Amino acid sequence: MAEYDLTALMAAQLDRHLVFPLLEFLQEQQLYPDGEILEAKIRLLNGTNMVDYAMDIHKSLHGTEDVPADMVARRSEVLARLKSLDAAAAPIVAFLQNPQLVQELRPDKQYNIHMLQERFQIGPDQIEALYQYAKFQFECGNYSGAADYLYQYRALCTNSERSVSALWGKLAAEILMQNWDVALEELNRLKEIIDSKNFSSPLNQLQNRIWLMHWALFIFFNHENGRNGIIDLFFQDRYLNAIQTNAPHLLRYLATAVVVNKRRRNMLKELIKVIQQEQHSYKDPITEFLECLYVNYDFDGAQQKLLQCEQVILNDPFLGKRIQEGNFITVPLRDEFLENARLFIFETYCRIHRCIDISMLAGKLNMNYDETESWIMNLVKSSKLDARIDSVSGTLIMTTTPVNVHEQIIENLKGLNMRTDMLAKNIVEPAQAAQQAAR
Repeated sequence: MAEYDLTALMAAQLDRHLVFPLLEFLQEQQLYPDGEILEAKIRLLNGTNMVDYAMDIHKSLHGTEDVPADMVARRSEVLARLKSLDAAAAPIVAFLQNPQLVQELRPDKQYNIHMLQERFQIGPDQIEALYQYAKFQFECGNYSGAADYLYQYRALCTNSERSVSALWGKLAAEILMQNWDVALEELNRLKEIIDSKNFSSPLNQLQNRIWLMHWALFIFFNHENGRNGIIDLFFQDRYLNAIQTNAPHLLRYLATAVVVNKRRRNMLKELIKVIQQEQHSYKDPITEFLECLYVNYDFDGAQQKLLQCEQVILNDPFLGKRIQEGNFITVPLRDEFLENARLFIFETYCRIHRCIDISMLAGKLNMNYDETESWIMNLVKSSKLDARIDSVSGTLIMTTTPVNVHEQIIENLKGLNMRTDMLAKNIVEPAQAAQQAAR
């Protein structure tokens, strides 16, 4: 299933530290030879200050206790730089580590800067040193310390560009510490800045949105409300345009979220439309499953794609999360996806057939006859499906219900005003921003 691995595409949009969890997952799944993964880790580590970790991987890869001279020299450089930054940031770090002094800080940044300068001789150089120190700690893998210092830096920083950079760093640190609630808060702050900021070019803003969506995957597939979050974010016109422009592979995650989220079934039609539009630039078994089922009504094709979907999910770092339950390991999202996908096949098949052979349906659902019959019986009871099972003939008989055309028209028109307002807003806001910039 390596042909469906998106790690290379994802890594291009992530901070290098965020790539490590992806490589750890691939190593556990043995999707690639172990040596290739270790080599990739070393290449990533070369751009960080985590020299001891790089040395350990080198020893494991080559089966030796010796390390290259350049690694030894790099370690000495890191320690010397750390000592220098320690000294430069010492005054402000000492201040921030004193809870009584920190209480004197106010929401007014100018007051804080003046107060620090007057009473503690902490000026712009020391505040800049705090940013460099926090960044250095992050590169060393001290994500907790980096998150704390970046938070304090943003409370003192008056440079908007640096403040945004610090927010990206804090978001990465919270993700790596798996603080999903805090990470979601930082993600929303960053989204607000990206959507409201006047960028030097539209392409720059587009790139920031693409970065945000890739980083958000860590949160959305771990946070309790993440599956709603990814649908809410990715279906916004500006972000959906960014996906279609430069990141169509993100449709895998949007499609998965829609399939497993029963309450958001109303987004399925919009999703299918986008999948059709992007089928020439991106497709995988998950998007092809939906296309087979809802565009081509190819039930045999959907059955084959569903088998591949399971493998794609199991080998995807975001979708294939394992959970230990007693002596068993489960993949919750895989189980939810297969259950809902079978329901999609069943519902679609029932719409176009009045009498359904259960044996034939079992084949399309990748289940045996008894499992299928029991599954259908439970479904009929729970969903109030207007159907009955004829055990003698082994068929499911559907009862047709007349369609109320007027109700369908009213339902389709419900969201028209909201959609129109949103489109108008997307046109007017950039025009107003351009006029203000011109003045």
